[in-house]
Amino acid sequence: MEELKPRPASCSPFTPLGFLERAATVYGDCTSIIYNNTSFTWSQTHRRCLQLASSLSSIGIGSGHIVSVLAYNIPAMYEIQFGVPMSGGILNCINTRLDARTVSVLLRHCEPKLLFVDTLSQSLALEAISLFPLTNLPPVLVLIQDDSEDAGGSNSSSSIVDSRFCCTYESLVEKGDPNFKWIRPKSEWSPIVLNYTSGTTSSPKGVVHSHRGIFTMTVDSLIDWEVPK
Repeated sequence: MEELKPRPASCSPFTPLGFLERAATVYGDCTSIIYNNTSFTWSQTHRRCLQLASSLSSIGIGSGHIVSVLAYNIPAMYEIQFGVPMSGGILNCINTRLDARTVSVLLRHCEPKLLFVDTLSQSLALEAISLFPLTNLPPVLVLIQDDSEDAGGSNSSSSIVDSRFCCTYESLVEKGDPNFKWIRPKSEWSPIVLNYTSGTTSSPKGVVHSHRGIFTMTVDSLIDWEVPK
C-alpha cells in the first residue's frame, strides 16, 4: 500500500486550462468567438492560445512571472486568460475604470514582466507608467489592436503603433508554435491569477487564486447553470 503514491498518470492537478483543451477536442468546429469581423472556432481559439503561450515562453515568461492586461472585453482578452497561465505565468487583469495613479500603484506592486494594452487603454497605460519612479523598471508593452474593417486597415494601423510598445498582440501570436506543450502546474495550489480590489476606501489589496480554486468555481458555476431550479 505504501507504493500507492500519486503519480502524473493518476493524479493530474486540477486546472481550468483543461476545459479549453476539451472544448477544442469535442467541439473543435463549433464557433467559440464572434466579435465584429472576427470569428473563431474552438480549435482555432485553442491553437491561438498555444501560440500565445509559446511566444510568451520564448521571451522569458515562465513560472511565477506576472503578466498584466489592461483591455476591454475583446477576443484577445479571452485568449490571454488561457495563454498566460499556459506559459506558466500568473495573469493580472486590471480594471479599465481605474485612474492612472491607481493603475500605476498596481503595476509597481505586482511588478509584471509584460503588460498587454488595448487601443482604448493606451493613454491610461502610458500615463500610469510615466508615474513610475526612476528606480522602477516598467513592464514590456504589447499593443492589442482592434480588428479592422478591411485588410488594408490592419497595415495602416500597425504603422502608427507607439514606439514604446515592443510589438502588437497579433504579431506575438503569429510567431508562436501551435504545437507548444503548455506548462501544466506542478501543483493545483499554484497561483493562476492575481486580482486587486478597487481601492475605493483604501489602498488596493491583492488576491491570489490557485488553479484548483478557479477550477472548482468553474465547475460549480456549470452545475448551477445546467441543473434546473
